[in-house]
Amino acid sequence: PSGTPTAREPRAKSEHAPLCSSNAESLDRLLPPVGTGHSPRKRTTSQCKSEPPLLRTSKRTIYTAGRPPWYNEHGTQSKEAFAIGLGGGSASGKTTVARMIIEALDVPWVVLLSMDSFYKVLTEQQQEQAAHNNFNFDHPDAFDFDLIISTLKKLKQGKSVKVPIYDFTTHSRKKDWKTLYGANVIIFEGIMAFADKTLLELLDMKIFVDTDSDIRLVRRLRRDISERGRDIEGVIKQYNKFVKPSFDQYIQPTMRLADIVVPRGSGNTVAIDLIVQHVHSQLEEVSGPAALASAHQCHPLPRTLSVLKSTPQVRGMHTIIRDKETSRDEFIFYSKRLMRLLIEHALSFLPFQDCIVRTPQGQDYAGKCYAGKQITGVSILRAGETMEPALRAVCKDVRIGTILIQTNQLTGEPELHYLRLPKDISDDHVILMDCTVSTGAAAMMAVRVLLDHDVPEDKIFLLSLLMAEMGVHSVAYAFPRVRIITTAVDKRVNDLFRIIPGIGNFGDRYFGTDAVPDGSDEEEVAYTG
Repeated sequence: PSGTPTAREPRAKSEHAPLCSSNAESLDRLLPPVGTGHSPRKRTTSQCKSEPPLLRTSKRTIYTAGRPPWYNEHGTQSKEAFAIGLGGGSASGKTTVARMIIEALDVPWVVLLSMDSFYKVLTEQQQEQAAHNNFNFDHPDAFDFDLIISTLKKLKQGKSVKVPIYDFTTHSRKKDWKTLYGANVIIFEGIMAFADKTLLELLDMKIFVDTDSDIRLVRRLRRDISERGRDIEGVIKQYNKFVKPSFDQYIQPTMRLADIVVPRGSGNTVAIDLIVQHVHSQLEEVSGPAALASAHQCHPLPRTLSVLKSTPQVRGMHTIIRDKETSRDEFIFYSKRLMRLLIEHALSFLPFQDCIVRTPQGQDYAGKCYAGKQITGVSILRAGETMEPALRAVCKDVRIGTILIQTNQLTGEPELHYLRLPKDISDDHVILMDCTVSTGAAAMMAVRVLLDHDVPEDKIFLLSLLMAEMGVHSVAYAFPRVRIITTAVDKRVNDLFRIIPGIGNFGDRYFGTDAVPDGSDEEEVAYTG
């Protein structure tokens, strides 16, 4: 249950603490049986930073850290996520219902957002009141609705957000916040989920979990006695002073705003099945980058593309690394040479300004100097990291970040699995590195991640040794201000999205690992090794 934090505040155990266990056990008999295997929540914070971005259900695993969004020619998400609001009284079973909906939906990417994360920061006076259980956490004023609204808006747009972690033991937000990304479906649950007009407008479906007040009280008694070491008298006093009046005044009236009312909470499997059917009817399958690029195949290559001049030297190196008979040592050697040339070429597109220096002969020299703050390299693992030494060789003290994107072989969508970016990257020019780009799927997602971290689009440089025209069109038409720089562009990809004539799987040839069965190019199957 996701009710009020007052019920979660730990207090010193009373002298009657040994009786708590037997009291809790006797209360178990008052609760109706629930046909799910979900265990009750035991936590002292709103979000656990150490938890993996997964929701493990009885049947499968669901990713809860975000999803790979597709973008149209304007660089915006093709379709916003579907947002479900779950309201209801404290201990009504909202979180259990949310988990049942998530499991039944069978969609790969879900964000579960709880109002418990958004309690306001308390003043010293309010902290004192909370310490003595005299602060009403069940009042609308206890929540930071401005932060809730801005967070939900960004999630619906597919942007990354930082969610506070509320510590119920200290009545305060923790220093570390949790990062979430957009999803196919967002489930927002809380006692005041329908208490704000602007928030209501962001919800595509509103569900009120209606559980009998006696059942909710018994659940609170059982939880507070068994998990918080409190006595029955104290729990009932708190319930009568804050929880019940707030429910009657602020929560129950919002039932009329709900699209669906679920009586008996998680025990009502018929209602949950109907909800799942409706959500499925609203979710539309979005097209991937291949469909986006195919709409532009007859167009000329974009102006944002710059291809290294095909001199005899450059063409000779391409001949060597494209040859399937080339040894691994030679493949690495000539790939590194091309990487160095590519990065030197890319740096010429950075902004420079006039400057004058004094030579050892005492004469002025009118030259150029870099006009930005600093340069950061970001490699798309694993092949992209092979370009890092070349970048470090020509950019002194360059900062490096990494992104791991893997393609889901069932859905064909890229998925973000790991991210490490330097601080304050929004002020930098970012060199985004991947050795091959065929469809552009991984590159587009990496660009989106950088944009979500406030890197201006025109400060992003996508570098690749080899690109297919499809990938160039995909990236350029989704992000028209991103500079695309490569040593060569091949015209075709085959049915397996391999670049033709291509270079093979760059990562396998460079690292000496076994090729995947279909010989896919690096961006199509990323590795953790």
